[in-house]
Amino acid sequence: MPLNINTNTAASSASYYLSKNNAALQKSLTRLSSGNRITQPADDAGGLAVSMKLSGTISRLSGVEKNIDNAISFLQVQDGVLNSAGQIMDRMAELKALSQDVLKNSSDIENYNAEFKNLQVQLFQMSETKFNGVSLFGAGASAVFGGTVVQDVTVSIFTSATGESGSLVSINKSMLLSALTIQSGDTDLSSVSHTSATNAGAAGSAGNFTFAVSTSAGAMTLDKVSVAVFTQALQNIATLRAENGGSVSRLQFSKDAAVSQRTNLEAANGRIMDVDIASESTTLAKFNILVQASASMLSQANATPNVALMLLN
Repeated sequence: MPLNINTNTAASSASYYLSKNNAALQKSLTRLSSGNRITQPADDAGGLAVSMKLSGTISRLSGVEKNIDNAISFLQVQDGVLNSAGQIMDRMAELKALSQDVLKNSSDIENYNAEFKNLQVQLFQMSETKFNGVSLFGAGASAVFGGTVVQDVTVSIFTSATGESGSLVSINKSMLLSALTIQSGDTDLSSVSHTSATNAGAAGSAGNFTFAVSTSAGAMTLDKVSVAVFTQALQNIATLRAENGGSVSRLQFSKDAAVSQRTNLEAANGRIMDVDIASESTTLAKFNILVQASASMLSQANATPNVALMLLN
């Protein structure tokens, strides 16, 4: 092999491999430090495209889980109010029984009536309870509870990553006022005065009355109500709580499905994007040695022209 000064082929070759090995070393360092196998589109354009779509779906599913949690919280608060309404109805029924005691004088009855009226106002105020500014219950008592008229206002909760085109769960903004409004055909109201139907709490039709009023001035007194209507009102509230429980159960299963799907998609995305630490560590060690070897060979190749200079002396 001739000894040249102008052209140092060995040095050029060593420089090329030094640059190549150093680039591979830097790529290996980037993969290990980021934990990703694909750090730029050139690494795997197809894999990166799939990973981006999977990441988008995973993010949407995370949002779905939060929405379902909020819906469950909404229903739990709603059920708490319905439970309290049931307890108030129990107390009102107890007041009715106490008022029938023949040993009670008119003053005692009036005291019972005062509490009875205040409880009706409390029921109306509970029907206006909100969760984060959203009403827990539908407004008005004009709908017939258990009749042909729709008595619940539904709110749709999307439970899949595809949004409106995917699955959803409808939860009810229960018609508490409707449940507290008793119709003449619901039970024996022979002892009820129907003249109090159109009170301030709800606009009922003739023959109906409501246990929820906005002011005590429009409330009924104990002598206007039969014992049977308390049973009917409690049954209506129990129906609303049953609907509530069914919605909570379905939402919980929907969340479980969303969590399972998200977990599986994260695993699939990880198989595409995550770097194999053991394999990449081996690659790093390999190119680290090659870079040092290339640098050493380049140094020796650059020293070759010095031999030619020695011959000129």
